[in-house]
Amino acid sequence: MAIVRPKAAYHERTDQEMNRHLPTPEWTLRQKMALSCRILADEGHESALAGQITARGETPGTYWMLSFGLGFDEAQASNIVLCDNDLNLLEGDGMVNPSNRFHLWIYRHRPQVNAIIHTHPPHISALSLLGEGLVAAHMDTSMFYDDCAFLPEWPGPPIGDEEGKLIHDALGNKRSILLAHHGQLCACATIEEAAVLSVFIERAARMQLLARAVGSIKELKPEAAKEAHDYRLKPKAVGATFHYFARRVLRKNKELLE
Repeated sequence: MAIVRPKAAYHERTDQEMNRHLPTPEWTLRQKMALSCRILADEGHESALAGQITARGETPGTYWMLSFGLGFDEAQASNIVLCDNDLNLLEGDGMVNPSNRFHLWIYRHRPQVNAIIHTHPPHISALSLLGEGLVAAHMDTSMFYDDCAFLPEWPGPPIGDEEGKLIHDALGNKRSILLAHHGQLCACATIEEAAVLSVFIERAARMQLLARAVGSIKELKPEAAKEAHDYRLKPKAVGATFHYFARRVLRKNKELLE
């Protein structure tokens, strides 16, 4: 006779098994930031010097970021620099990225956000030209269901305070945002979550463009989409996904942790 249990029982069992079987390395924050940069470079997010990665520092009002002038494929733990809340260099050898000012608005108003990644990958950039938001209509991209905002107007290069306010206001309480004529941004509780969402938002845009080329997109049922959103964003699942991407990067670039 088949065993039939409520689905909630299987979610609980999955949580217990992931906690037991999915340990992740004790990398430092700077190491995880360097890994995130290399992961995104491998995933096609490179756009010369465009795009940024930041994370809150241990001291309130401080932030880690990749030194300006370096591409994501050049990131190492040693070239992640620390700045204050006016983008003055505090620690490290390099230049603070002036385009990171709009990140500060999000950190200032979203205390639960500890890491931000902004990139201009090709499919997201193409979708951003169409004047429509991201559609999360596949299981693999369900983490964006009701969790991806849309800024329909481009305010110009985000180096001033006004762009920070516009982007922050449009983001609201969501983790991700599609920026018209620009790119994507993920604002998350951990650097692992920001990196994983940045990988998958580009894949979601690619799916959307491919699907629209042949027909209209059938949206997910809300209850199923919400369940899948929460399942895909379980912290252990996100951590294991990040670790998988990191292992691929480290097979080629072990020196980046130094």
